[in-house]
Amino acid sequence: MPKVARDFDPSEKSTPPTQSRIDQRKADHIKINLEQDVRSASTTGLEHYRFVHEALPELDLERIDTTLSLFGVRLAAPILISSMTGGTEEAGEINQRLAEAAQEVGVAMGVGSQRAALEHPEQIPTFAIVRKAAPDILLFANLGAVQLNYGYGLDHCRRAVDMIQADALILHLNPLQEAVQAGGDTDFAGLANKIEGICKKLKVPVIVKEVGWGISERTAKLLAECGVAAIDVAGAGGTSWSQVEMHRAPDEFTRKLAATFVGWGIPTADSILNVKRAAPGMTVFASGGLKDGLDIAKCLALGASLGGMAGQFLKAAAVSTEKVVEMMKLTKRQIEVTMFACGARGIGELKDRLAKIER
Repeated sequence: MPKVARDFDPSEKSTPPTQSRIDQRKADHIKINLEQDVRSASTTGLEHYRFVHEALPELDLERIDTTLSLFGVRLAAPILISSMTGGTEEAGEINQRLAEAAQEVGVAMGVGSQRAALEHPEQIPTFAIVRKAAPDILLFANLGAVQLNYGYGLDHCRRAVDMIQADALILHLNPLQEAVQAGGDTDFAGLANKIEGICKKLKVPVIVKEVGWGISERTAKLLAECGVAAIDVAGAGGTSWSQVEMHRAPDEFTRKLAATFVGWGIPTADSILNVKRAAPGMTVFASGGLKDGLDIAKCLALGASLGGMAGQFLKAAAVSTEKVVEMMKLTKRQIEVTMFACGARGIGELKDRLAKIER
């Protein structure tokens, strides 16, 4: 598929009269993430860890192995393009660029919530473009778990997976985001039983992820009991979606409510350890404030299988596919150099090379 060459400004088009509320929200999210400071006031906790430097690593940098297999798919590096977007014309263009880059470099990718496409089929191409552009990548479909309390069920999950020929389904948890946005879906009661039902009946693995406030031991244990295949901790320290909602608040009351929670959440490092304590055998994805390949390597050493980044890739995709490829290759090389400099020839050896800094 040819690469998209032109640059675009997500704010350059006005919203058509027929555009749905969901479509508008997605467009707002892209624009706000590109233009506003929406960082959490919290940190990831990764700053409290460092690798032990080995001046004589006894390794050849060019033989460092960052490959792994996950859900039956071989990856060149433990990098995940975290779920971001879909459902608008601009989002489709971003998804295509991200997918083309993921295919070239050999990394995993998750799409944003597919609810818009399920409810407005004309938006399906903004998601389906991903598999067309990246036939070989590990690809994750995505729906909001809370929608299982608002009429969604197994059929919707199957349709989301089939829409993009996904290898697994992400059900995302975002209670705080829903609570601080106007008209949010806030009935999270009894959701664990419904997640368990999807895990038992869906033909592909189910991953549950937070969107930026982390995972507690209690939640990790509950999700493990539901039968999820992996947990993406999406800890505090990166994008704060309460801040995103603050920027799109329709009134001062809602703006102040959202602004209250700028420092809320469990840091990413603590979230990884919470999952490993509560469910030692659980596959963990780390995201939430990861800046580079060094941060990803720290997460791998703490017990994660993949490290996900979103904002950096979004900004690169707003420019070109080539910019995304460049960033992915840099991230992969940062992981390789980290492993080389601490004497780890493979990903599995990183856990023995990490030290906690005494405060």
